Amino acid sequence: MKGPPPPKMRRCFTLPLVLLCAWTSLGHAEEAKPGPTMPGVVVTLWSKGTMPGQAATGPERAMPARGDNVLRLTDISEPSFTVYKVAADKPTPAVIICPGGGYGILAYDKEGTEVAAWLNSLGITGIVLKYRVPKNQDGAFQDIQRAMWLVRHRATEWNIARDRVGVMGFSAGGHLAARLSTHGGPATYPRLDDADDQSLRPNFALLVYPAYLDQGLTKLVDAKTAPTFIAHAEDDKSYIKGSKVYHESLLAAKVPTQFFKVATGGHGHGLRSEKEIKAWPDQCRDWLKQIGILPAAR
Repeated sequence: MKGPPPPKMRRCFTLPLVLLCAWTSLGHAEEAKPGPTMPGVVVTLWSKGTMPGQAATGPERAMPARGDNVLRLTDISEPSFTVYKVAADKPTPAVIICPGGGYGILAYDKEGTEVAAWLNSLGITGIVLKYRVPKNQDGAFQDIQRAMWLVRHRATEWNIARDRVGVMGFSAGGHLAARLSTHGGPATYPRLDDADDQSLRPNFALLVYPAYLDQGLTKLVDAKTAPTFIAHAEDDKSYIKGSKVYHESLLAAKVPTQFFKVATGGHGHGLRSEKEIKAWPDQCRDWLKQIGILPAAR
């Protein structure tokens, strides 16, 4: 019996132009933030008629600008990911990036494409996930499962090391990434094709001011949970407790982990903070060297 057609793939313009066009179309032309230097490859997660669960009721749209140079997307009914590769002779590590936004919107540049550019600077392929919002945690989890399968299935095509694929998330995206790194499988939808035969559990997880970690996830942590880096500021009063209890659960399960905790930084800063939390990228890079994802000399 013939299987479903493969997910759609299309080339993406260089990132700064895309963001500038999006802001201009809203009547708020803003200065485009730095993005990956190479064009991205956009892959639709689900072929027509195969997406499980619910889609958004309206077409995808950008929210009105708030004067903070953040591109906020919502009503995601055609989830996808964009692969930003790096030029390399050998297969590179890869990270699936989950922007945050309370499962209502995606802070797509601040916690997505800008992070992909930073990962590229380390020699890591950045993959920005556009998962279903708003109010669709079940659909979002199906999206990240499918994304992990597709990335591993097509790793050779994108020069990715299949055994060095991690997940990264900010705020609600951190919850989504942690959910995959603890729960992993089984699949939450029927098998579609050969891609769904790959391993679901990521090789490592990077959680930056993650949200909701104290709402059931700690019970799922065990020795198989992905090695995890957490960065959080104490003055993020709403969510720092979740990071603390999740870190304690990782330690109890003897999972390799590092908790970079500082006094100031708040929530929602991405790579843009000037407070103490601004050191998290360097701490994260060093930890990736320690666990062997990046070479020690880099």
